[in-house]
Amino acid sequence: MSNKTKRAVVTGGTRGIGRAIVKELAARSCCGVLFSDVVFIYNSCDECAHEIEEEIGELDIKIHGFKADASSYEDAEATLKYAAEKLGGIDILVNNAGITRDNLLMRMSEDDFDKVIQINLKSVYNYSKAALKYMMPQRYGRIINIASVVGIIGNAGQANYAASKAGVIGFTKSLAKEVASRNITVNAVAPGFIETDMTATLNEKQKEVLLSQIPMKRLGKPEDIAKVVGFLSSNDADYITGQVIPVDGGMVM
Repeated sequence: MSNKTKRAVVTGGTRGIGRAIVKELAARSCCGVLFSDVVFIYNSCDECAHEIEEEIGELDIKIHGFKADASSYEDAEATLKYAAEKLGGIDILVNNAGITRDNLLMRMSEDDFDKVIQINLKSVYNYSKAALKYMMPQRYGRIINIASVVGIIGNAGQANYAASKAGVIGFTKSLAKEVASRNITVNAVAPGFIETDMTATLNEKQKEVLLSQIPMKRLGKPEDIAKVVGFLSSNDADYITGQVIPVDGGMVM
């Protein structure tokens, strides 16, 4: 399949890692390397979505924001239908939507547990299943799921988040086996501690503790994740599937 005809859908695309992914794919499109158009999904910030459309629209590509609840399968189907109509098909899906509701398990509410599972894990089911309806007939597709190193090693105070991301990893490996014969790859990227809104709220002492766990002694940047997503979406990664790639400064070895 020609590099210039690929079409990407990114969930959770207005902030942090998601925004960096959208911009990375758009920049590659601008350079004639990967994509021609991008649809990104968001849940709340209309202003953020318009800002991204205007900023990336300057690159002379088609980019569309679509407001949806990632935990709803109906919304996922509506999203993919919209994307297929706007882009002429769907080749790439990046499942990035995610939230945190941190607390020790003894203090964690049932709602905080359920909400994290719904947004972080069920959304991957929702969008992957909806996207496969378009990828299977064309015998081509790339699904990249954003997991976390927390889903590999766990983290105190994040039982809900760790469970959701561990679920994403298991989902990735299982789906990869189901669809490999249709030339559809499914991989996961597991970020470590990245400079986003989630880490911006940490105080200096908390940051020192985090940095002590990272051999490279610094937080990652959203662009570090976006570039790996770009590679996994490209033809250079055609023979890679079912893998989990930590991007964490050496935190998990």
